[in-house]
Amino acid sequence: MSQRSDRDTASAGAAFERLVEIMATLRSPAGCAWDREQTLESLRSFIIEETYEVIDAIDRGDVDGLRDELGDFLLEAVFVAQVCHERGDFHVGDSIHAVCDKLVRRHPHVFGGDGAVRPDMTPTEVKQQWETIKAAERGADGRPPSLLGGIPDGLPSLWHAYRLGRRAATVGFDWPNVDGIEAKVQEELAELEQAKADGAATAVEEEVGDLLFAVTNLARHLEVDPESALRAANRKFTERFAALEAAFAKRGVALRDASLEEMEAEWQRVKTKVKDADQT
Repeated sequence: MSQRSDRDTASAGAAFERLVEIMATLRSPAGCAWDREQTLESLRSFIIEETYEVIDAIDRGDVDGLRDELGDFLLEAVFVAQVCHERGDFHVGDSIHAVCDKLVRRHPHVFGGDGAVRPDMTPTEVKQQWETIKAAERGADGRPPSLLGGIPDGLPSLWHAYRLGRRAATVGFDWPNVDGIEAKVQEELAELEQAKADGAATAVEEEVGDLLFAVTNLARHLEVDPESALRAANRKFTERFAALEAAFAKRGVALRDASLEEMEAEWQRVKTKVKDADQT
């Protein structure tokens, strides 16, 4: 390990201990009233918010922002751990030791243990080994050794669908190629059209869900993260719609007073302008 790496590691440890101490002080009787009144339930929204702010910084390529957002993300973890420590559940150090033990246990090809060191394992083999070890751990804990059991229901639905498909694929339960999943997407579209024709609202909702699930698996086969792809599409739509609003505002026309044909024509001009700018 280089001298710089040694120094960075020591600095990280000291900084983490400082954060833990600050949070303990904030939660103490001499600390902050707002911090003291927080509970595991009240912290949920902050954890979700900070998670997405980290993702946003990554998507924007904002390294300085990512540094700060990771700090905020780490704060939420320490905050939750402090609440649990006060209840007598566990200390943040227990969480850190637990994840360290898990990493060593699930990487026998790196750290040895019961398995042989195999640095030449492929990413696919590593994923399969990880899932096998994880399933065995669930069985040892008395939980059903379900392949999908460890995927949290609280994930955003699109990411949840992606994780389900990816996990099932580790045991070969998957379409053999992109053609198969593209055919599935077309099949789900046809079933949606039939449900619409039948006028069954419940069936329409179910078929829309099946279609979204199929499209998510298509993204997986194309090695595209569907969450990132949809975020990019949302961002693109937002930027183009803002340009659309600005164009009508420049004419002194409110969007509510513009016809659909006028808005569509301006939308196409905005798209063309953006494409031309991207090509320059």
